[in-house]
Amino acid sequence: MEGSLPLATHPPAPSLEREGGLALYIHWPFCVSKCPYCDFNSHVRESVDQQAWRDALLRDLAHEAAALPGRRLGSIFFGGGTPSLMPPATVAALIDAATRHWPAADDIEITLEANPSSVEAARFADLARAGINRVSLGLQALDDAVLGWLGRAHGVTEGLAALDTAQTSFGRVSFDLIYARPGQTPEAWAAELGRALSFGTEHLSLYQLTIEPGTQFATRVAKGEFVPLDPDAGAELFEQTRAATAAAGLPAYEISNHARPGAESRHNLTYWRYGNYAGIGPGAHGRRDGRATVRRKKPENWLARVEANGHGIEREDDLPSEARAQEALLMGLRLAEGVDLARIAAMSGLPVGRLVDAIAIDRLARQGLLARDGDRLTVSDAGMLLLDAILAEIVTA
Repeated sequence: MEGSLPLATHPPAPSLEREGGLALYIHWPFCVSKCPYCDFNSHVRESVDQQAWRDALLRDLAHEAAALPGRRLGSIFFGGGTPSLMPPATVAALIDAATRHWPAADDIEITLEANPSSVEAARFADLARAGINRVSLGLQALDDAVLGWLGRAHGVTEGLAALDTAQTSFGRVSFDLIYARPGQTPEAWAAELGRALSFGTEHLSLYQLTIEPGTQFATRVAKGEFVPLDPDAGAELFEQTRAATAAAGLPAYEISNHARPGAESRHNLTYWRYGNYAGIGPGAHGRRDGRATVRRKKPENWLARVEANGHGIEREDDLPSEARAQEALLMGLRLAEGVDLARIAAMSGLPVGRLVDAIAIDRLARQGLLARDGDRLTVSDAGMLLLDAILAEIVTA
């Protein structure tokens, strides 16, 4: 969903509020340091004018609220960057403003991404009082040497202390781990994952290490400093991960996300189910009834745009029917629940026959990679290993 899309004029897609309400994403772009694997819109700055940033985020939010009136707010997600570096007063001000602009669902989910350092964990109680009720911790590994290699500022002891504080402070807790690291064996990953599952959180995000262009790791691989894990070995770890989490009662509900039933990330489900979401802050993307918004990416440029125009939008495009359908399919087939082709047809205005290649689906279904039951299309566990190739074959919109 990255990048700009061509301008066109189309009727808006049907409202999806009934499926969980509007989702709001707030991007805080600042980090203490840049991790070598990270290609997110994150930046290191010696100082940040906190009042200027609070005021600008509130103005950007007000602009989105004016463009999306009459919605119910189902979730808020503070991402980054490192939003746990935000002053709790700024977090509280944004939550208060958002729930004044839009009526909030009774069970609104308000998530904040956090680094598991002792400095940031000390803010958890204040962040909970500000309104955060779910936290996602970037533990990334349970091995000090690996954490150093990943460029993380915390060690295992500090990270687990932060996890304990989070579980005391927030009603819902998730954490991230990166696996399929160079040289990682199934036995080593089984031990690390088993330990992670013993902590009792309701949600885990488990990502295979990917070498993204433009990152420090990409440069180091090009120099021959290390060799990524063989894809076949990564596939073995992927299958192992899904089996272990399912046995522990946290089955995969998305290709990299695992949760107890009912504890899935409601905010991210809005993306994957192709609902409406507003995005504010540097580089944030949004989808408003078939219209795409993109904010200026560099923090200083975004701030200047807000000061000049009252919002940080760089592009705002109507999506063609084909682009809407393609996005809905590419996002939705990541989910274990799959997609409802009739719903995507109604949303995009395209017939089901234009969305997917029925012959390719039948062939892949015979191979055990897909299943189709009427208009419900799902990718099997075996198919998830080949998801990109499957999507390329079946998505015709």
